[in-house]
Amino acid sequence: MAVPGAFLLGATSRLLPASIPLRFFGAATVYHLLAWLALLAGAGRMTRFVAAPGWPLAALHLVTLGVLVMTAIGASLQLLPIATRQPVRSAFWPRVIWWLYTPGVAAVGLGMGLVLPELLALGAVAVLLALLAFAVLLALNLRGARGMPDVVAHGWAALASLFVVLSSALALALGWLGVPTIARQAVLALHLAFAAYGFMGLLALGLSCILVPMFALAAAPDRRRAIASCSLAAVALVLAALAALGIAPQPLRIVAIVLGAGAVALHLRLMRVALRSGMRRELGRSFVLVYLGWAMLAASLVLALALVLDAPLPGLGTLFGLALIAGWLLSFLLGILQRILPFLAAMHAARGSLQPPTPSSLSAERPLAIHFFCHLAALAGLALAIVADSSELVMLAAGVGATGAAAFGIFFAVLVRRMNTAPAA
Repeated sequence: MAVPGAFLLGATSRLLPASIPLRFFGAATVYHLLAWLALLAGAGRMTRFVAAPGWPLAALHLVTLGVLVMTAIGASLQLLPIATRQPVRSAFWPRVIWWLYTPGVAAVGLGMGLVLPELLALGAVAVLLALLAFAVLLALNLRGARGMPDVVAHGWAALASLFVVLSSALALALGWLGVPTIARQAVLALHLAFAAYGFMGLLALGLSCILVPMFALAAAPDRRRAIASCSLAAVALVLAALAALGIAPQPLRIVAIVLGAGAVALHLRLMRVALRSGMRRELGRSFVLVYLGWAMLAASLVLALALVLDAPLPGLGTLFGLALIAGWLLSFLLGILQRILPFLAAMHAARGSLQPPTPSSLSAERPLAIHFFCHLAALAGLALAIVADSSELVMLAAGVGATGAAAFGIFFAVLVRRMNTAPAA
C-alpha cells in the first residue's frame, strides 16, 4: 500500500495563495458563531423543529451552508489539487466563488430568519451560482486526477449528489414563492439525504482516506475496500431517492439504511486500521471530536431507521437532525479543521522562511480546549432539551455553543497572525 505522505512531494508548487483557502475557513469560523446565535434567537421553536422560515431554519442553513459547505469548498480547492498531483489552474475563480457564496449565505440566513422571501431568493441565486462554479472546478480536478482512485470515486459521487441538492433546493425555493413543483415532502427528503449523506458525507469520507492516515502517519487505506464503501453509499442514496419519490417508500428506505450502515462500517474499519497501525498514536482532543462524529454518524442511521418504523419517541425527527448535522458533520469537520489549518499554515509559512514553523507552533491550545468542552456540552444540552421539550435548555446550550465558537474564532485569528509573522528569509 502507498504511504499517503507521498502526495505531499512538491506540494508547495500546487498551493493556492494562502488568502484563498483561509478566507473560506475564516468565513466558516464566523458563520459557526452566527449559527449558534441564530439558534439562540429561535430557541422557542427548536425542540420540535419543522422546515419553515424562522431562526431555527436559518441556524440550520448557517451551519450547513455557512460552516460545512464553506469548509468543504475551501478544503477541496486546496487539498484535492495536492492529492491529485495537479497544479492549481487559476486563483481567479476561487476568489469569485468566495465573493458570490459568502454574502449569498448571509442573505439566505437573514431571509429565513426574518422571513423575507425576496432576500432569501437573492441569496439563493448567489449561492446557486457559486456552487455551480465550484462544481465545474471540482469536475475539472477530478477528470485530470492522477492516482487515488478511491478519493476520486468519492469526489464524483459527491459531485452528483450536489446537483441533486441544488435541484431540490431550487424546487423548495419555488414552492415558497408559490410556484408548483413536486410534493414538498419528497423534495425535503431528497434535499436532506443528498446534502448530508451525499454531498457533505461522501466528501468527508473521501477526504478522510487522505487526511486520517496522513495525521496518524499510517499507510493509505485499501483502495478496493474504500471504493466498495463509496459504492454501497451511492446505491443507498439512489434507493433513498426512489423511496422519496414514492416507490415502495418504507422497504426501500430500510434497505438504503442497511446499505448505508454497511458503507459506514467498511469505512470505519479502514480508519481503525489506519489509526492502529500509524506511528502517531496520540492525536489529541481534535480526534476525540472525529471519534464523536463517527459515533454520531452511526447513531444517525439508527435514528433514521426509528423514523422509518415510526418509533414513538418525542422529538425523534429533531434528534435525528441533531445527530446528523451537529453530531456527525459539524463535530467531524471541527476536529479535522483543527489539524488542517495548522498544517496548511505551516506549509505557507515555510515559503522563504529561515526556520519553517511546525504546525503545533502556530496553534493556540487554550482556545481549542475551551471550544472542545463547550461543543460537547452544547450538543449534550441540545439533546436533553429536545427530549425534555425545553426552550430554556436550548437557550443555555446555544449560549455555551456560541462561547465555544468564539473560542474557535480566537484560535483561527492567532493561527493567521503567527503564520504572517513567521521569520522571513
